[in-house]
Amino acid sequence: MDSNFASSGLAHVWTQGDAVTRCVAAVLLIMSLTTWVIILLKVLDQRAQRRQARACESFWHSADFAEGMDKLGSEPGNPFRNLALEGREAARHIVHKEGSAPQLHDSLDVSDWIERGLRRSLDDHLARAQGGLTVLASIASTAPFVGLFGTVWGIYHALLGIGAAGQVSIDQVAGPIGEALIMTALGLLVAIPAVLGYNALVRANKAITHQLNRFAHDLHAYFVTGARVGSAGSPGKVLPMKKA
Repeated sequence: MDSNFASSGLAHVWTQGDAVTRCVAAVLLIMSLTTWVIILLKVLDQRAQRRQARACESFWHSADFAEGMDKLGSEPGNPFRNLALEGREAARHIVHKEGSAPQLHDSLDVSDWIERGLRRSLDDHLARAQGGLTVLASIASTAPFVGLFGTVWGIYHALLGIGAAGQVSIDQVAGPIGEALIMTALGLLVAIPAVLGYNALVRANKAITHQLNRFAHDLHAYFVTGARVGSAGSPGKVLPMKKA
């Protein structure tokens, strides 16, 4: 029984399979590696963003904007820091300096201009956050069919071999057919982590985006009025812009 088991399974499928079977197995392997790499990178990225989100409240308890930026951290790709920087640049840009030539944005409302800047930063973050998720969704939807194709191809060749051998027993039929069905199982093993990983990452992205939207709302109020919106609708603590 042990010898029969050793002569079957993945190793036997690979050694006895033709070029098509091996290509299908290689494609499934690449899909699996891609899935786990994307999940790992996204989980690490979202973990860092959740840590950065906890620094937002400390930002509002800073003496000035420069100190608040230090509390947000200096990690590259920090969406909360990028949001604050974009809002500050938008607020500076809209101010019309005396003696400067008129520009098109002079007719825009300060609130609208700052909102555009904050929205642009949010859109950039969403584009980066969505990176890789399309690949996961594609793998989740196609991997079972790739495995099924390998199964159909393997059964086809198994039946050809059985037909060429003439009269055979059930033991001789079950082995090749069972080995072909392994490809379907491999397809499912690739697809299931991709589906679960995609759903978990999308939920985490929504939570982080919600925190970014709240921070952007407070930044918008601060850059327009000079104060953060309080929880009860009244202005919160003023954060001076000196040293920014």
